[in-house]
Amino acid sequence: MPHEESLAELDRRRAAARAMGGEDKLARRRASGDLNAQERLEQLVDADSFIELGVLAASARFELDAAETPRDGKLVGFGRIDGRDVGVVVNDFTTKGASTSATNSRKMGYVRKACTERGMPFVHVGESTGARLPDAMGSRGMGALLGNDTTQFRRMRETPWVSAALNTSFGSSAWLCCCADFSVMKKGSIMSVSSPRLVSMAIGEKVDLEELGGWRLHAEQTGLIDYFVDTDEEAMRAIRRFLSYMPSHNGQLPPVAEVTEGSGEGQERILEILPEKRTQVYNMKKILEIIFDRDSLLEIKARFGKPLVAALGRLQGQVVGIIANNPMSGGGALSAEACRKAVDFTVMCDSFNIPLIRFMDTPGFVVGLDAERRGAPGHIMNFMNATCLTTVPQITVLCRKAYGRAYVAMGGGAHNDVMVAWPTAEVSFMDPVFATNIVHNKTPSDEGFAEALADIQKDLEVWDMARIFSAQDVIKPQETRAFLIRMLDVHRRRRAGGIGEHLMRTWPTSY
Repeated sequence: MPHEESLAELDRRRAAARAMGGEDKLARRRASGDLNAQERLEQLVDADSFIELGVLAASARFELDAAETPRDGKLVGFGRIDGRDVGVVVNDFTTKGASTSATNSRKMGYVRKACTERGMPFVHVGESTGARLPDAMGSRGMGALLGNDTTQFRRMRETPWVSAALNTSFGSSAWLCCCADFSVMKKGSIMSVSSPRLVSMAIGEKVDLEELGGWRLHAEQTGLIDYFVDTDEEAMRAIRRFLSYMPSHNGQLPPVAEVTEGSGEGQERILEILPEKRTQVYNMKKILEIIFDRDSLLEIKARFGKPLVAALGRLQGQVVGIIANNPMSGGGALSAEACRKAVDFTVMCDSFNIPLIRFMDTPGFVVGLDAERRGAPGHIMNFMNATCLTTVPQITVLCRKAYGRAYVAMGGGAHNDVMVAWPTAEVSFMDPVFATNIVHNKTPSDEGFAEALADIQKDLEVWDMARIFSAQDVIKPQETRAFLIRMLDVHRRRRAGGIGEHLMRTWPTSY
């Protein structure tokens, strides 16, 4: 074949592939306000940075499907985000519903393997119907599609994984969200194992979409999604923002950013937020916003396990992970969900060399019949185990209440590089009201309760802990930012300048 003809044939095949599922399907997406796969990709990566692989890939099981499966429903390749290389898979729903086949599985597996071996983050933008039928049926289908790639969903946390659940996200789109270090979901989308139609057939009753896998379910009950947005564009921006806190791989420190203007100003305002009365609630998030660099907080799982705040942030431009009790929700008592959130976040930070700063103000763990049914003891022990296995620099700040075993889980005692307290801190095995009832057999309505309570409370203040150097210092709340900056400078020096041992690198991302 002459050069002109072969080159023209390549151009024709490329154009056919890039037409995706055809103009009619693309027009319907535009009318609904959804970006197509190519548009999502352009929103995600830096301009002119993407090199695509597998443009000419198509279904290999049925010859008649080859022309109907351009790119086999997946755009894969490598691009840059803020100048750093990333591996990318973007599902094209206009082609067979971006269903998973043997061919596009090889495409995705290639990118994941390259990311792991070359030290790049992996990004999966999901919207899919699940496995492609009838391709996956029978022994030939199963042999071609499943079980041949032993690393497909293995997480060793060599590099960050990020995933999005957009619109219909069944099968692989759900799997990748559950394997990811950060997963974002568009409101109105559905993320579940299988489609409502299949689930309805399996259980013999009609299934409601929202109940099956709506965003509120995952935001408030399952905790499988970390961040929620309203549009495709916001989803791509959220992915880019998350990766700005992450190193490219676990052998690097996270990138350092410019300190935002106004950071560090108004530290005295902490005293306006922190109540003088021990039992009065307040919003810990407002204090964190003052201490850390302005506009740098990225909260994770904000509506799940709300008594605990988990957020990425920056301190003098350096990335840190923040775990803080929030008395505004349940008095800061740690629920099973809050423990799960803390573990997930601790594992991620330790795996990617992000120092941890904990702010403690908790009466302990949530107890009761419902807590036991939710497996509270197991989640509590996982929380304490993760805290004990943390190898990145870590600092604990005792703000107010530090009671019981929650003191250990939140990084008290020896489970930190340095522990500092505010003068408002109280440390004891149990809430003093409960302790008064147990020790003196008195309730708040009993005569002599006030005197008995005073007897219990006399040893709660933090001065004795400072006296024996169990707390390394007592500082004013408004001195916290400067103290943290200096202490992180000191403790980053250990273990190759802050690179952790990654003892939790195989901890499940969803449990």
